[in-house]
Amino acid sequence: MNAVQTYRYLQPSALRAAGLDLQTSGGPSANPRFFSGFLTTPAAAAAGLLAVAEVARTRYHQPVSPASLDPVVTGSRERLRFESFSGCCGVYARMDVVPAGFDGEVVGHGTTNVDVNPPLREALARVGGIEPLHVAVGPDDLTVSTMDGALVERKVPLPRRWLRGFAEVQVLTAGFEPRAEIPAAEAVAFLRRLPGARDRSVLWAVPAGRTLRLTSRPVPGAVCLAGAGRLAALRGLLRHARSLRVYGPAVRPGSPAVPSTWELDTGALRLSLTLSPEPYRGFSGEGAALLALAGDDVIDDAELVGGLLAWDPTVDVAALADATGLPDDRVRAALAQLGTAGRVGFDVAEGAYFHRAMPYDAGRAERDNPRLVGARTLVEQGAVRRDEEHATVRSGDEDYRVRRLPDGSFTCTCRWWAKHRGRRGPCKHALAVAIRHSMAAP
Repeated sequence: MNAVQTYRYLQPSALRAAGLDLQTSGGPSANPRFFSGFLTTPAAAAAGLLAVAEVARTRYHQPVSPASLDPVVTGSRERLRFESFSGCCGVYARMDVVPAGFDGEVVGHGTTNVDVNPPLREALARVGGIEPLHVAVGPDDLTVSTMDGALVERKVPLPRRWLRGFAEVQVLTAGFEPRAEIPAAEAVAFLRRLPGARDRSVLWAVPAGRTLRLTSRPVPGAVCLAGAGRLAALRGLLRHARSLRVYGPAVRPGSPAVPSTWELDTGALRLSLTLSPEPYRGFSGEGAALLALAGDDVIDDAELVGGLLAWDPTVDVAALADATGLPDDRVRAALAQLGTAGRVGFDVAEGAYFHRAMPYDAGRAERDNPRLVGARTLVEQGAVRRDEEHATVRSGDEDYRVRRLPDGSFTCTCRWWAKHRGRRGPCKHALAVAIRHSMAAP
């Protein structure tokens, strides 16, 4: 089901003689201006922004007409971040411009969408040379006050699952570790060897000296590469990159497909693509955030933690724990809750969370997660009966047995668990047990 988000621009984004003028919509104020200055590597920045915009308009699974979602931009101290999801929600793209990448001042902070229209994409594709590229994120102050008659308004269908994707990606990538780093020249050769866009196979990339080799089965240290054609958006930045870094969770022989992050670093900016475990799977349905949202105190914790978020480049979990008096695990659960409103993300290169602000309330977690809604309904109905090692959940005319494993995950006798075996997050019965347990805890 789609929600309609109205985007209002004072005028179309354009590449003008004075530089790149990116028009913005809502944020901390109408049409905010976050940054004015020069990007020190114009051709690389143009290629990176094009990649983020290309992902936003692409559906990798069963490609049809282009999607029409606009990337979002976050301005914070010493960072500009451009983010998007693919139309199928299976690829998450982000370009981080670090301090070496701009010569100017981040004059505001917040998050909004940016208009990357077809004429602008064509102009960005022609950017070259070594002259710095001037960027104004948002309209000029005088323009804001004198361009009321030039307001451009568009209504863009914004799938709810795109917002859920932000929550899922930050939970999943928070468990990633660096797995490999190869020089740009080796990255070019590796990407050229990959199967084409139509290939849907799940492969595994294994570090091998200065490069990566592909295998059909997981081994320790391998990184999952599902639907290799989904890395195509990296190719435009390859000639500017210094290295390709790859991140993923720990795997072992027999492991199922898992997500992964592939990141090009130019020194001035980083472009990363995070791929879902399989080409047909969107991040919005992964369920990784559900257990973090099931705690009885998580909403209150999120309100407390959210009030302390600053616009530093990264969010310090330990500092938040000290400031709030909460243990680290509850701070992380609160960040997961805030992620359902788009308020935090996770940067694998920094190994840290970052703050963003999108126009959604944290209560969307309940409305946008049917399993969580169903679990809370079961708890309210008194459907959970607990014993020392197991719990029984009455749902409809059936009783389901739920068992909590030592690692904190659950098993259940329902069809959902039998089909996915925990790979898509917990079922509603396991969530109900987790909620009931949190309510009973002292």
